[in-house]
Amino acid sequence: MKELVNFLLQFGDLNLQQIELIESKTNKLELKKDEYFIEAGSMFNQVAFILEGILRICYYNNKGEEITKYFLDENRLLANPYKGEPLTEYIQAVTDCKLLVFYQKDWDELSQTIINWDSITNKIFQKALVEKLDRRSALITEDATTRYLTFLEKFPNMVNQVPLSYIASYLGVTQQSLSRIRKSIH
Repeated sequence: MKELVNFLLQFGDLNLQQIELIESKTNKLELKKDEYFIEAGSMFNQVAFILEGILRICYYNNKGEEITKYFLDENRLLANPYKGEPLTEYIQAVTDCKLLVFYQKDWDELSQTIINWDSITNKIFQKALVEKLDRRSALITEDATTRYLTFLEKFPNMVNQVPLSYIASYLGVTQQSLSRIRKSIH
């Protein structure tokens, strides 16, 4: 729980009473490796904070190939930007995960009760959007080796925890190409 509080305090001030209210609205959830948190087509109106582990967001392209779109690791907030619409992607545990989940009614109550809650959460989601765009633009403009080196830099703790097939998919290369890249730089 202290991880969530420390995370929130990076984006604004909260008093003890507000922190206790936030803590009272969380629900703990554990996912086993490979278990889905949310499947495509499902409604996802919760907000989740990752205490431990790695999640990935993935989908299937029109050829039926599984594509990893994004990874989320510890101390990240996860929410559906398209509230009220079903997800088009899957959210899957890459490792065993521990999450704190806020149901929509509880999140709304925090928004109505804590004066600067919307300001804090807007800063969090803006920062996440900038990080996401930064990571995605690098995937478009850089060659495969540079993309892998950037991945190592941005996700240093993931390289030994995430299957190579997921990393290759995220980088937009085949697993064989990724193996060659890894051999050439190590």
